[in-house]
Amino acid sequence: MILITAAPRLPNDSVADRRAGPAKRRVKHSVRPVRRCRRLRLSPPRRFLPRLLWFRAGRSMEPPATEGDAEMQAGPDPELAATMGFSGFGKKARTFDLEAMFEQTRRTAVERSRKVLEAREREQEVQVRKEFKSSCADPSASVSSATGTGSTLKPRDITCSESEDSSDEELTGPSTVLQASVQSSAGDDDDEEFIGPPLPPGFKDSDDDDTEDEDNNPIKKIPDSHEITLQHGTKTVSALGLDPSGARLITGGYDYDVKFWDFAGMDASLQAFRSLQPCECHQIKSLQYSSTGDVILVVSGNSQAKVLDRDGFPVMECIKGDQYIVDMTNTKGHTAMLNSGCWHPKIKEEFLTCSNDGTVRTWDVNNEKKHKSVFKPRSAQGKRVIPTTCTYSRDGKLIAAGCQDGSIQIWDRNMSVHTKFHCRQAHATGTDTSCLTFSYDGTALASRGGDDTLKIWDIRQFKKPLHSAERLSSFFPMTDCCFSPDDKILVTGTSVKKGGGSGKLFFFDRGTFQKLYEIEVTDASVVRCLWHPKLNQIMVGTGNGLAKVYYDPVKSQRGAKLCVVKTKRKERQAETLTQDYIITPHALPMFREPRQRSTRKQLEKDRLDPMKSHKPEPPVAGPGRGGRVGTHGGTLSSYIVKNIALDKTDDSNPREAILRHAKEAEENPYWVAPAYAKTQPKTVFAEVEPEDDETDKPEWKKRKI
Repeated sequence: MILITAAPRLPNDSVADRRAGPAKRRVKHSVRPVRRCRRLRLSPPRRFLPRLLWFRAGRSMEPPATEGDAEMQAGPDPELAATMGFSGFGKKARTFDLEAMFEQTRRTAVERSRKVLEAREREQEVQVRKEFKSSCADPSASVSSATGTGSTLKPRDITCSESEDSSDEELTGPSTVLQASVQSSAGDDDDEEFIGPPLPPGFKDSDDDDTEDEDNNPIKKIPDSHEITLQHGTKTVSALGLDPSGARLITGGYDYDVKFWDFAGMDASLQAFRSLQPCECHQIKSLQYSSTGDVILVVSGNSQAKVLDRDGFPVMECIKGDQYIVDMTNTKGHTAMLNSGCWHPKIKEEFLTCSNDGTVRTWDVNNEKKHKSVFKPRSAQGKRVIPTTCTYSRDGKLIAAGCQDGSIQIWDRNMSVHTKFHCRQAHATGTDTSCLTFSYDGTALASRGGDDTLKIWDIRQFKKPLHSAERLSSFFPMTDCCFSPDDKILVTGTSVKKGGGSGKLFFFDRGTFQKLYEIEVTDASVVRCLWHPKLNQIMVGTGNGLAKVYYDPVKSQRGAKLCVVKTKRKERQAETLTQDYIITPHALPMFREPRQRSTRKQLEKDRLDPMKSHKPEPPVAGPGRGGRVGTHGGTLSSYIVKNIALDKTDDSNPREAILRHAKEAEENPYWVAPAYAKTQPKTVFAEVEPEDDETDKPEWKKRKI
């Protein structure tokens, strides 16, 4: 209980105040502190606040009667007087039970809200009755006109379908049907409220028809109505990877580049936001995001796989093994070129690689010094065989590898010695099995062979394939296949020679292996294909450096839909004139450049300045002109270097070359002629005789050149 007490009167009151009545003393003691505070311009003491507030609110207002009124009229409390050390408190202060007041307020609020809800329910009932009246008016009129005057119905029988009296009466005509339909629609709480006359029998919604058509026709599930093209480069796109959320796409190719594409950050120009070469001069063979999407596995043509983070920075690099050790189990890493790799679907730190050294190894991201385990595929004769592709099962318990002898071998992840399943003649011997992928339910395995076939296997009966498709050309060791998100369609691509047609994307039914659909992608081979389950979009990597994304605006989610709606960013012409601001904190004030406060305003000013916006003059070709030094430079050494290799041979007559200057030397002698002017005889030169015609001379007399 919370108590609010009034302050007692002061002990040093005057005798006149004591003789006065209790009401007068109470008023005096309540007013006097206020007057004193007004003179001093101070706030009243805290102990006078309850009486002051009560006095200002009005003495006529009486507080609600409580149980403490009897105690207040009984007299002063002796315990309180003994504690304070003096008597004369007067009447005891009133007490208020706040919990009771709050409870009364809560009950009032609940009562009001209940009344408001009841009023709303009444309004809804009235509205529903009006709708029923309007819906029942037309059928009743048509029935009365058809049956004649003898079968007329009263309005009360039609409109009061909800009352108990009308439900007991027998109605003739279609009103009973209407009443039954109204009662059934009102009784079903889960169904929607139908407004208007009831639907005819056998009516089906168009949405239900569409869903049934999609279930019956799997072609409608393929999102190929729209496409976008990402320009990776000019060489083959040999690797594709999408993070689990579908926000970023990575592409790798034979040009050693790995490019990052962000669908949410791209505009209609479709430019990659980052490009790098993580493995220097090695072709990229496989790219894959981990199950959490925070790191990327990069498998290239060297023997060391790399792990990058989402922004392309290196996280770890696998160690290289000792190539002089015969038993590959005793070395710590791969010793030959890698072929493929993938992440564990459940454990985010574990990944798998296979190499030309004849081993399949598992790794831990946190331990780059040594592999976790080694699997060594063997041929039927027990010899070493090279695995060309590897993968995990959907639950991560099995490891499958396709080998060069045409076999598919599957191990238990925890048992690396003997295979759990194997098929020796899965594909033609000597061909590279380019892809293995498990279905989402984990019971089927699809293999894409180098013998131009696509096969699907049941791992519970692994001796024979369930179905097989042939004449699917494959020229690349990483041509892959994938399942649709609903596990009913199998997708793969075909390769073509240059100028030999268009590469296609084929869709096969998983149950019957009948070809459902095909897409002509481009005039080059289709190497990689990826069908993302969350985005419902198909990514394709081609042999001419393109990465295409197929999507449907209705069936697909996010992904390419985010970037195609954005307009291209306009390049501002002023941005090309941006000058770098050089910060020199320790330079003298006279050499410091003024700091640019607003770059945009400064660019606009520079654009108006004829000197700063002047187009640079092209370099001078040949000798210098206009006060500018030529390209060879102004020094003697540069001139000699430029002219030292020039051909100075003169094929003209030397006599004519000397006599060319005879006239000038005779008119203006300077060097030799003035010294011998008196003693030198007159110069006489021989006249030039015409050359004889050598055509009539015999061959042995002709002058040899």
